[in-house]
Amino acid sequence: MPRNPKVGKSSQVRRPKAMAASGRLRRGRPKVCIFCSEHATWVDYKDISLLKRFTNDRGRIKSRGATGTCSQHQRDVATAVKTARELALLPYAVRTVASDSRGSRGGDRRGSNRGPSAEGGSGDETAQSSPDVADRPAGPDDADSVEVADGPITAPA
Repeated sequence: MPRNPKVGKSSQVRRPKAMAASGRLRRGRPKVCIFCSEHATWVDYKDISLLKRFTNDRGRIKSRGATGTCSQHQRDVATAVKTARELALLPYAVRTVASDSRGSRGGDRRGSNRGPSAEGGSGDETAQSSPDVADRPAGPDDADSVEVADGPITAPA
């Protein structure tokens, strides 16, 4: 016996043609593939301004639903973007600048020594606790202890 008999088909509610499969009504103009409308034979990987239309602000390839391209041209766009990335015409990923405030989640994971305000002091404690340069003995690595000979420099024979 078939799983979906035709007996109860008249009782089903018919949806208008504008309704999508998910049940949402689509409004506005339908998206048209720009390559089909221009009768393009192929997608040029060297046309960066065109390919940037098909990538988002982070450098990822947009979906067919977002761009309106047909399935064949979406495959061609993906291939062209990947080729342009390999030839360094497009970036693989674009860096985004994170905001300074992280809110209640996360926090500073680098440690608590972020400057004088992190320890609650004015920052003068570090200068007082370090040994003074004049108090320590001069070593061979100090620039002041190197003696320079007076007179012309001659090469050994």
